[in-house]
Amino acid sequence: MNSNIYESLGISKEVFEFGEKILENLAPRFKKIDENAEYNQLKVLKAMQDNKVSEACLLGTTGYGYNDIGREKLEAVYASVFHTEDALVRPQITCGTHALALALMSNLRPGDMLFSPVGKPYDTLEEVIGIRDSKGSLKEYGIEYCQVDLLSDGGFDFENIKKALLEHDNIKLVTIQRSKGYQTRPTLSVERIGELISFIKSVKSDVYCMVDNCYGEFVETIEPTDLGADMVVGSLIKNPGGGLAPIGGYIAGKKECVENAAFRLTSPGLGKEVGASLGILPQFYQGFFLAPTVTASALKGAIFAANIYEKLGFSVHPNATEERFDIIQAVTFGKPEGVIAFCEGVQAAAPVDSFVAPEPWDMPGYDAQVIMAAGAFVSGSSIELSADGPIKEPYSVFFQGGLTWPHAKLGILKTLQSLVNAGLVDKSNLNV
Repeated sequence: MNSNIYESLGISKEVFEFGEKILENLAPRFKKIDENAEYNQLKVLKAMQDNKVSEACLLGTTGYGYNDIGREKLEAVYASVFHTEDALVRPQITCGTHALALALMSNLRPGDMLFSPVGKPYDTLEEVIGIRDSKGSLKEYGIEYCQVDLLSDGGFDFENIKKALLEHDNIKLVTIQRSKGYQTRPTLSVERIGELISFIKSVKSDVYCMVDNCYGEFVETIEPTDLGADMVVGSLIKNPGGGLAPIGGYIAGKKECVENAAFRLTSPGLGKEVGASLGILPQFYQGFFLAPTVTASALKGAIFAANIYEKLGFSVHPNATEERFDIIQAVTFGKPEGVIAFCEGVQAAAPVDSFVAPEPWDMPGYDAQVIMAAGAFVSGSSIELSADGPIKEPYSVFFQGGLTWPHAKLGILKTLQSLVNAGLVDKSNLNV
């Protein structure tokens, strides 16, 4: 590789050569990622062919959106890929948190209880649930919540999970967060999620099991609905949108669960029959088509980041050799300056707004200031090269995305260069 182009982008010879040395040992892992991407790409293609997607499906509708063939076929494609009875895929779902809130609020009723067997949910769900007070929370509507934390080794506390299920006969829905969020606990593999769901159903067969699938789609060749999940929920500006979807979210699962969500999204009596797709169906279809290979690029970037920073002595989650079950890579710096410098590097590598400096701010839904770096074509798209983290102990940054592997690679090298320039990484440590 000619290092001159990297030098023109602000990467020193030392940083470039350090990265190249790290990459020498990653070829076998990258090959496995490409094999998974090939399988998932063909899975999506088959779903589109089986459902007879046509040019007419790309045209969209306005107004009420009655008889929107493109919208209906897209939802059939999602149901085919996730092997579910139905799916709701809409631009009217504004983000991943909205999709999760929609799934919860539509399938729980006053007096019901929501249960998390994997500890605290993602920060923005705390206000949805009512752990932190907020307008319109589940708590305000008389829906209770309980949780069982993971064991210290990241395992499931089966004893206390069973105890909770037996003690609370009003548990109606179980929420399982696949990715780690702003935590350093392990991301859950589909196999582990399946084991947990099987155990829960053996204790209480009539509960719904919902999986927050954000950042996990197409990382493996199977999804949680293949192993018993009643619903999977996610955002289209993460993995399944392939970097092209400009907005949207999805819920795929049992027909009753999806119908409940549709009636909550629109109105009782209307449900899935309304909701114009406007002019964005081509991005939804093409983004989903590209999603497996885009996810593969992001995975390579995460593994590259883990190997870079572990080699330099930083704590990384997952570590450099662990198997991957989502696209997120956490790096712990122990000081806010490290988080900020890392994010500055990601921003400097962006195709959009590379010249601006990210700063921590009071972001809605979080209990601490958050810094976010993403010069993206779609605002806030975390399948594009991005990094963020709360400015609080242990001062970890969370890196994800990269529509292409070369861009993900540059992004990581820029973060390292930023840390070197800030004096947070000694240049002598790059001699390998």
